[in-house]
Amino acid sequence: MGFRPLPSRDVRWAPVEGEGLEHLHLSATPSGVVARSAVIGERGGIAYGIFYEIHLDAGWRVERFEISTARGQRLALTQEATGRWTDESGAHRTALDGCIDIDLAGTPFTNTLPIRRLAGRLSQPADLRMLYVRFDTFEPLVDEQRYTELSPTLFRYEAMDRSFSVELPVDEDGLVIDYPTLFKRV
Repeated sequence: MGFRPLPSRDVRWAPVEGEGLEHLHLSATPSGVVARSAVIGERGGIAYGIFYEIHLDAGWRVERFEISTARGQRLALTQEATGRWTDESGAHRTALDGCIDIDLAGTPFTNTLPIRRLAGRLSQPADLRMLYVRFDTFEPLVDEQRYTELSPTLFRYEAMDRSFSVELPVDEDGLVIDYPTLFKRV
């Protein structure tokens, strides 16, 4: 499926359980898309407030991203070449080599990145090496994931360790509408 060119828009999600809300603003730019979001919620009884900004090229490849907390914790990484990440000091993060997309825990938006980037090529399962960041540690890790298009507006996400699988309905822009057990669009 090919998605329409992305208009600038705002989207909100709430967790299925517990308190929280995400407000995402997407801006189409001449060179791609910028996503800016504020996320409030709780995990394990601990409240958090997160802000993230992701810069994407026209093909929905992550160029750089930054995550920060209301308490001042911060992580910023740049993808200098496909699958090659550096931190703010310019140090190459070799453990993340091969990761093209990112997956930020606590938001369904980052599921859109491989869905849009690989639009029309997911009729067969695609195994991906993801740069995964949990909101409680901000430590970037590698996570193996699989995406498969089930219909033009429905995709299966699977953890490669077989610990989790879910079907994700998306809208005309490839944005998740419902993430069963975790998030719902509001």
